[in-house]
Amino acid sequence: MCTNIVYEWLKTLQLPQYAESFVDNGYDDLEVCKQIGDPDLDAIGVAVPHHRRRIHEAVRRLKEADETTAGLYFTLEPQP
Repeated sequence: MCTNIVYEWLKTLQLPQYAESFVDNGYDDLEVCKQIGDPDLDAIGVAVPHHRRRIHEAVRRLKEADETTAGLYFTLEPQP
């Protein structure tokens, strides 16, 4: 399996064993992972309750990180 951002994310959660299942089920980037809910974890095969909690907490942190950077943008227009 090739290394990707989802694998690295799961590795930091100490859950790399789910990486292949995540990718096989279409969760191949963190934007998609932000939408994960209980039915998705069922489909991926995450049955261990504390693994599910760890993933839910990490998804919440990903969403919070988005909210804190939502107003940040760059422009390439020349300055007057």
